[in-house]
Amino acid sequence: MYVSRMACGYRLLVFLVMLIEFVISTKLQLAAAIGQVPQVPCYFVFGDSLVDNGNNNLLITQGKANYKPYGIDFANGIPTGRFTNRRNLADFIAELVGFENPVSPFATAIGQNIIKGVNYGSGGAGIRDESGNNLGDHISFNRQLLNHQITISRINLLLGNPNLAKDYVSKCLYTVTIGSNDYINNYLMPQFYPTSSQYNPQQFAHVLSKQYFLQLKTLYKLGARKVAIFGLTRLGCILEELSTHKPNISGCVDFINDAVGLFNDELKIIVDDLNTNFTDAKFTFINSTNILLTTATPLALAGVKVLNAPCCEVSTSSKGQCIPGGTTCTNRTEFAFWDNIHPTDIVYNAISAVAYNAVSPLDSYPFDIHTLLVNL
Repeated sequence: MYVSRMACGYRLLVFLVMLIEFVISTKLQLAAAIGQVPQVPCYFVFGDSLVDNGNNNLLITQGKANYKPYGIDFANGIPTGRFTNRRNLADFIAELVGFENPVSPFATAIGQNIIKGVNYGSGGAGIRDESGNNLGDHISFNRQLLNHQITISRINLLLGNPNLAKDYVSKCLYTVTIGSNDYINNYLMPQFYPTSSQYNPQQFAHVLSKQYFLQLKTLYKLGARKVAIFGLTRLGCILEELSTHKPNISGCVDFINDAVGLFNDELKIIVDDLNTNFTDAKFTFINSTNILLTTATPLALAGVKVLNAPCCEVSTSSKGQCIPGGTTCTNRTEFAFWDNIHPTDIVYNAISAVAYNAVSPLDSYPFDIHTLLVNL
């Protein structure tokens, strides 16, 4: 009799779990059909200052933006920790996917909020743990993965069943925007780091990509199945590098762009390897370099005119960031750069739009984010 009751109880539990899965799936499908919910149940963000929305606020570091004039165009002009005047890349991607609000930073994400996703981005973070140490504390990609493991454990508790949680997060969007600090705040700073004497550009790109590949495998093991990997922009064209190195006839620092190009080429190989090895997942490469090159005309049409100066008054002691309480340009929609490193809201908007719906086959490989979510 005892065994019979146990068996009956087990069958009832299985039935209830299946019923919950069916109800959630049906609600999502019906709501999506009438445009009431996002295309995915949750969105997880990994990366550096291009996506950080507050994780660095309480860290001891120069790499944080929780002071004015950062966030001057955000709600009520309150700085949130975003390294721009308003929204950043992750905010726009979330909006395009259908989320009403940005996902919460891990530093403040509590309770049911994590069900919709978490932002782990950290200014100064790199693929290598030491990248960005010259700025102070930061949350490297390895640490972000550990934080995601904590989030998955919390989701398991909230949903009450590990299998249900695994199925749930497999439907979510994951974006990774990292690698710039491995160059800007590591390889290109021989006064702080030995990497440029240890590796030539080709070797460094390969070593960096090998570590990145292992980290992305870890992300897969934690449940990621729809992953967009943002490549690096032409770092030799950002204002901080132009102020440090003599530009070439191209108007940029060519040796930096060439080095970054080697790493971006490795990312395509990584995506192919991941898609071959993990057939139940889809990884794609977003070609940020090509997007910025081809969005020059859209930016001009949007009114962007100033490409060679920051909108905010820049500090000489904090690696190209805005001076606390400093002045800003009044025509902010006409500037490409907010400070000496980070784009303005209008540029993030242009990048995210093309990442979501590619204009050219060169913008993404093998597909854009919309295809990743809707057709795969």
